[in-house]
Amino acid sequence: MAETLISPGVLAREIDRSQVSSQPVAVGAAIIGPTVKGPVELPTVVSSYSDYVNKFGDVLVSGSDTYSYFTSIAAYNYFNNGGDSLLVARVVTGSYTSATSTAISASTTASSQPAFVLKTISKGIIMNSSGALDSAGALISGSVDNIRWEIVNPSTSSGTFDLLIRQGNDITNNKIILETFAGLSLDPKSPNFVSKVIGDYVYNYNSSTNQIELTGSFANNSKFVYVSSVNLLTPDYLDNNGVAKNQYTASIPLAASGSFNGATGDVKGGANFYTAITANNTQGLDAGCYTNMVNLLSNKDDYQFNILITPGIVNELHSNTISTIITNTQQRGDNIFVLDPVDYASTYTSAISQAASRDTSYAASYWPWCQILDPGTGKNVWVPASTMIIGVYAYNDSVAEPWFAPAGINRGGLGTVIRVEQKLNQSTRDALYNGKVNPIATFPGQGIVVYGQKTLQQKPSALDRVNVRRLLIALKSYISQVANTLVFEQNTIATRNIFLSQVNPYLSSVQQRQGLYAFKVVMDDTNNTAAVIDRNQLIGQIYVQPTKTAEFIYLDFIITPTGATFPA
Repeated sequence: MAETLISPGVLAREIDRSQVSSQPVAVGAAIIGPTVKGPVELPTVVSSYSDYVNKFGDVLVSGSDTYSYFTSIAAYNYFNNGGDSLLVARVVTGSYTSATSTAISASTTASSQPAFVLKTISKGIIMNSSGALDSAGALISGSVDNIRWEIVNPSTSSGTFDLLIRQGNDITNNKIILETFAGLSLDPKSPNFVSKVIGDYVYNYNSSTNQIELTGSFANNSKFVYVSSVNLLTPDYLDNNGVAKNQYTASIPLAASGSFNGATGDVKGGANFYTAITANNTQGLDAGCYTNMVNLLSNKDDYQFNILITPGIVNELHSNTISTIITNTQQRGDNIFVLDPVDYASTYTSAISQAASRDTSYAASYWPWCQILDPGTGKNVWVPASTMIIGVYAYNDSVAEPWFAPAGINRGGLGTVIRVEQKLNQSTRDALYNGKVNPIATFPGQGIVVYGQKTLQQKPSALDRVNVRRLLIALKSYISQVANTLVFEQNTIATRNIFLSQVNPYLSSVQQRQGLYAFKVVMDDTNNTAAVIDRNQLIGQIYVQPTKTAEFIYLDFIITPTGATFPA
């Protein structure tokens, strides 16, 4: 189409300015800790508490009593307060393996092998469900945490069958079906090939490379199982006339149900829960069990989150692990770590002393411990502050923005906390706040409230506040995403304008949402000289004035004589 007029006429041109600016990638929180079940040392995203329970469980039976890990309580608190995405990294002690399906038999007599084999994604003996059936068709060893399988609708004419993944504690007349995979095939050329539909990926953490290693050909579409092997393949099951080939018809799985067995790995006896945690026994683990996942989550390319907690790991007892976490957090530069300074029954002076040993704006500390109603066991239990603070951050972000203070009566309320370990008076709160520990205070008529938002940075600056640190995390995250799209682009004015056209509107929106007093973005000839361009560099400078919070409010009540007039 011509773009200019040579002779008189009308030229209609299209100018598309409807391009929608990209928005920040949404990221949530991360927890490193033990869970009842689930994949081991494989960080996994859950989108709701029910999703968490399906993948990681909630209540642990140890000895003759029931317990909940801090991980589960924190996950419940996070989602119950508006959290939307949670990265869970399960840690264990000892060797944990998957459970294997009992024989999925076919009618063939040519092989003693099962038609195919399933394994559980979750690891640990809790996944073993094999055993006798009672009169109602329930597995004696079945539970809400493990699973069973069932083959239905096998068809030798089409070579297909359906697979049901059922909850381990259901019964024949009241099946609890977790997943259904219909029209499966043993034909590797079929789009419904069982491995392709269910998935056969296997993930394992390699500590020497600090990477998750992957084997298998097809991504896992099941939340509970993967295909370990297919033993009776039926390639080109139908002949040219659409008729099943005789040599394959006996390979189709029979209608039957079964269970899983052979998994190893269990919570060690004598695990110390809640207030009983020690340096060498925190919920059955020692701090060394966290090393692999702490190291793995230092990889910001693969794992994105803006808040990290490790409830059960406290600075007073596990300082080396905390040091590694803080170092990784500072190097990542895209999240804040909520640090628990001391264990239960410690004094506020101990909390201050532990906070004084840290100097970083990428971590914040809260005290004291809180008593809550455990949503899993129904018991009143004591939990470290981080278990609850993750919910405060989630609520703050759901009703406001990350650059608002996650504190105070409006956004820092802890409505589910029954009481705190120590009720703090004004002088104690003052001492804690001066010592970089954010108090959890109790106010008559207002309840229990987070009443501070300091980071652990010692130097007085804007970054000694949580809201400012989280503002910078949000800004760096978005602007870095924009900059990533410009790598290897031409170093020209046009490329700079692309950057400015996206960053300036975003910062303006942050300003409108009370995150900034003012800002300025410079990416022009002043900082991109010929010498800079010759070094293949593109430089941008972003100046921001973060919004401060009103933490100290002075109200002057001036008493005047009778008859005095007030100034207009």
